[in-house]
Amino acid sequence: MGGLTRPVQDMPEFVSAALDLRGLREAYDARPPYQRNDYLGWINRAKREDTKKGRLAVMLRELEAGTSYMGMEWRPKA
Repeated sequence: MGGLTRPVQDMPEFVSAALDLRGLREAYDARPPYQRNDYLGWINRAKREDTKKGRLAVMLRELEAGTSYMGMEWRPKA
């Protein structure tokens, strides 16, 4: 992910599968690299599976809405 100074996070298979299942891959790919990396880092840092799934659900809701990022208001650049 170009230009990131933080470690680049790997996408777990369950995240990839959820994006595809919900039809949100394009919305995910359209987000800036830092957002994609932050979402994955947030999910990957969770120790418990239910926490990982809960964080994934938040990410999917935000991608569907298209107006927030990590609980903050966000608008894509035109």
